[in-house]
Amino acid sequence: MMARARERAGAAVIACDGLSKTYGEGHTAVRVLSGVRLELRPGEKVAIVGASGSGKSTLLHLLGGLDTPDDGQVLVKGRDMAAMTDADRSRLRNEALGFIYQFHHLLPEFTALENVAMPLLIRGLGAALASTRATGLLERVGLMERIHHKPSELSGGERQRVAIARALVTEPDAVLADEPTGNLDRRTADQVFELMVRLNRELHTTLVIVTHDTRVAEQMDLTYVLEDGALHRSE
Repeated sequence: MMARARERAGAAVIACDGLSKTYGEGHTAVRVLSGVRLELRPGEKVAIVGASGSGKSTLLHLLGGLDTPDDGQVLVKGRDMAAMTDADRSRLRNEALGFIYQFHHLLPEFTALENVAMPLLIRGLGAALASTRATGLLERVGLMERIHHKPSELSGGERQRVAIARALVTEPDAVLADEPTGNLDRRTADQVFELMVRLNRELHTTLVIVTHDTRVAEQMDLTYVLEDGALHRSE
């Protein structure tokens, strides 16, 4: 763990420069991002805010290698995502990144434990060790009594806590969260956000949250505003 912390004390976990993205062609073309530059440092808590349709989710997908830019580059741990093969890009995502969405995207046929262990199994870790590590994360998010329940048997807040555990089980360098509390009531949303911040502090994992919630943004280390395709730091 100390070696992991020292590794994270260095250069940017994710960096992008000149990032541009347009959807559609001709008269229907919409330029969503234009020349975006951003560096995400180890352990930072960063919020990205902006109006609906401003391109926040697009930016998050580009940072996570889930989409490709028209121009510019995204470096994850110094590696250019666009220059990699699909297999290498998937491997880097599994090793370095965790994802949390507004809707949990848990696999309905699997238990909480199986959902959290899945990224480790995909990595090739043995079932016993994957289960042990998944159990440890579920304990940290307060779900030890629910580990054998399927998503349909969990509350909205519990499902989102499982999603957080799944995102963190691989000990990623960064977690990219797209409106992670947007589908929850205020009390549950506050609890989930507090959990994410606590784990960010304990695990020194960079946390990037796309959010409409000004209360969430105010508690982050840095806030960036996406407007008219450009990203500006909020002072």
